[in-house]
Amino acid sequence: MPRLEWPLHVVRRVALAVAAAITLVAALWLGVGWLQERQARCADGVVERGPDDECVGVSDGSYAFAPHLDAVSAKIEEENRRVLANADKEPYVSVAYFTSFTTTAEDSNSAEGVRHELQGAYLAQYRHNQGDLAATPKIRLLIANPGSRSTQWKHTVDDLIARKDSPDRLVAVAGLGPSTDENLAAIKRFSEHGIAMVGATLTASNIQGINGFVRIAPTNEDEAYAGAGYLKRRGVTTGVVIQDVAEGDLYASTLGTAFTKAFQDGAHKLVAERMTYDSSVSSAWQNELRYMPGQLCQQRPQLVYFAGRGLHLTRFLDALANRSCTDQRFTVFTGDDTSNLSPEQLARAAETGIEMLYTGLAHPDMYRAAPQAVSAPSAKNFQPGGLLDEWFPHDPREDGGALMGHDAVLAAAHGIQMAARWQGQVAGDAVARMFHQMDGTQQVAGASGFISFQNNGNPRNKAVPILRLTAKGQVEFVEVSAAEGKPPQEQ
Repeated sequence: MPRLEWPLHVVRRVALAVAAAITLVAALWLGVGWLQERQARCADGVVERGPDDECVGVSDGSYAFAPHLDAVSAKIEEENRRVLANADKEPYVSVAYFTSFTTTAEDSNSAEGVRHELQGAYLAQYRHNQGDLAATPKIRLLIANPGSRSTQWKHTVDDLIARKDSPDRLVAVAGLGPSTDENLAAIKRFSEHGIAMVGATLTASNIQGINGFVRIAPTNEDEAYAGAGYLKRRGVTTGVVIQDVAEGDLYASTLGTAFTKAFQDGAHKLVAERMTYDSSVSSAWQNELRYMPGQLCQQRPQLVYFAGRGLHLTRFLDALANRSCTDQRFTVFTGDDTSNLSPEQLARAAETGIEMLYTGLAHPDMYRAAPQAVSAPSAKNFQPGGLLDEWFPHDPREDGGALMGHDAVLAAAHGIQMAARWQGQVAGDAVARMFHQMDGTQQVAGASGFISFQNNGNPRNKAVPILRLTAKGQVEFVEVSAAEGKPPQEQ
């Protein structure tokens, strides 16, 4: 059979055509990948992730994770640019503020709350860099978003870990969100990589003893003793605990146990077994709460202690307002998560006509009621006419978030300053060691109270405000208590 031979010019044309086709396919493949990458990228250091395509990651303020954060993000970006512009004259390090900035209805922390935390964090940065507490090294403040419910925590945590080296020089992380399994996992990973941490609003009593971690918030045990002490002074002798048993909610699980221990003694008792609901079962928890008032009408306790999140509390109060025993008056007491309710939710809760009290983390009126318990220079920034009022007017701060965000970054800044002065180096592990030297004259002069840390990372006898929800849905300051359950003047 004769062999088929192609002319040389035909072979060349075929080869060129094949090469061009391969090049085109490769270009198309790379182009699609490049387009997908551009679509997934929200800004430098910020990418879309998760089923809802949330923008998560780390920003220097040039990108705001939500429109309501525009004003404070712009302030942070401006200060960060100033720090970099002067870097040849004044050294700097970075501190990240880590919490869920893209909140949804499923988050326990509210959009208002995280905005206020970031405002307070910026105030602390400003005071340390160029205000009344000016010191070196200066601080760049990074905004770190792990997404709603911190579901993308690992991506954001690993991004921050990579920023330990130049040019970011990250040494500490503040904030760290509410007490959940996801945020605890983030804390443990930061610890493994030698990054100092200051929790702002974490209160779960079982988050402690982690290397490099301290918190400025009173623990749930502290809140329970403060609340029990106040209630006993009021003459309350009988109570019932309602407990959320959802797996992974460390706040709720430790709060009910702590109050049970703090309240009961010879003269004060719980008149029934703990009543439970499971907020993780979306189809059932509202019904569980709805049927509880019938049992309460039979038990007739003076007090109902609600060990659950604020967003569940509103449903319980609705059910209790429709109770059959209308002649029975109830006082409902709960923990600091009530601070995360929106103004609309607070107003709705107030309409139930039930006395509603709770332990907060901080309140601007603490300064006027107990000036010995807080730092006057710090607290004045949160009063009418103070710096926050000047920068972010018409933004109420009764939820205490701004004070807690401020004090968390202020503690990190204090540790950075001490490490630079005493050890000559500012690395995460050096800053973490300084946290346990913050006693006596080295206490953190916080707006939420003077702060020093125990060996397990918990604050030492931190001031705790007792708050009341008024009939108009406003938050009313009652008194300052403390971790031992006594007002500061009685310590």
